[in-house]
Amino acid sequence: MSLRRAITLVGIGDDGCASLTSRAVSAVMKAGVLVGGERQLEFFPQFQGERIVLKGGVSSVLDRVAELAEERNVCVLASGDPLFFGIGSLVIKRVGAEYVEVLPQPSSMQWAFARAGLKWDDAAFLSLHGRSSEGLLTRLKGRAKVAIFTDDTNSPTALAQRMVEYGETAWEAWVCENLGGPDERVRRFDVKDLALCQDIGPLNVLLLVRSDSSWRMPCTIPFLHEDQFAKRMPKKGLITKREVRLLSLAAMGIRPNSVVWDIGAGSGSVAIEAALLAPKGVVYAIEVDPEGVQICRENLLAHAVDNVRVIAGRAPEALTGLEAPDAVFIGGSKGSMEEIIDVAMERLQPGGRLVVNAITLENVAETYQTFRKRGLVPDVTLLQISRAEPLAHYLRYESLNPIQIFVVEKPSQAGVVAS
Repeated sequence: MSLRRAITLVGIGDDGCASLTSRAVSAVMKAGVLVGGERQLEFFPQFQGERIVLKGGVSSVLDRVAELAEERNVCVLASGDPLFFGIGSLVIKRVGAEYVEVLPQPSSMQWAFARAGLKWDDAAFLSLHGRSSEGLLTRLKGRAKVAIFTDDTNSPTALAQRMVEYGETAWEAWVCENLGGPDERVRRFDVKDLALCQDIGPLNVLLLVRSDSSWRMPCTIPFLHEDQFAKRMPKKGLITKREVRLLSLAAMGIRPNSVVWDIGAGSGSVAIEAALLAPKGVVYAIEVDPEGVQICRENLLAHAVDNVRVIAGRAPEALTGLEAPDAVFIGGSKGSMEEIIDVAMERLQPGGRLVVNAITLENVAETYQTFRKRGLVPDVTLLQISRAEPLAHYLRYESLNPIQIFVVEKPSQAGVVAS
């Protein structure tokens, strides 16, 4: 496609034309086609050219824009800075940066921080506009200041209610509505009060700032003692010990956006630490025992982790329909180890890793033979840990159950790849 530099992206605020530069106004006046949301187009009643409303499927509109730009000047209106969570990146991807001029306005985020009187160069920015809020609380863990684009579903009130549910309330909140417009409003809340507020307009930005002065950024690598998790009693020994968790999670090769399966999740310790390592991903915790399912859910609330989906059921049947994983952990099999490994290896993404923790001789033998029958040579670690425990005025070592950690990597292409 042969295009002139005929598309201009113009950022516009709630005050309409009032704050536009002369260059932006000139771009609108010279355009033969004006594209934007209904509210934005209403700011230019005098425009005589073709109008295209941006709503619904954006792809077809962009195809039309690209076609019209071959012969006519096109002006696309966008809120604030078109390249900050806006349509600008989609337009440039569709036609190429060399054919697009961008004339930004201050974004609503910038206005929000200005109105609240807060510096914003140390903030994290999230958009929940048209997106799921799943994982929001996990992502908040490493942040002291966050700005969020909301929508009708993920309203400031709904998000505050979610924070209260998980006990994540040590924040101050600013709700900034209709920024730059005649009915602009900026209010400060604590999270519990915001959870009860019912008079917030749909056009808003939510700012969150930690109110606990003693807060410190969490450790990069979670290393939680098993006593920090609720667990089935008297089956205390069934929870994965923290040293075993550390090696198993490292072997899984988890990335920030990974999809992880934790099969035989028990109390959810592995699932929770995997979720902390993958704040932009999702973890499926599969557990057949009803008591374990309930305890796993309790632990998710206690640790304020909201990107774990608890699946009540027995593997491999319970794995049907789950997203293809980047990493799989098997901590329990209920006698179905071979079948679970088959499904896990089939569903794993290329280059994904499967980690099995085996304690009993029977599980060790079955796991090893299952891999070998499929031509896979696992990396195996025998882990024997002793911890110092008090004995009167002294310390003595107390050994934990030895455990074997099996690791295999799914080939990324033809051939067999060992971990």
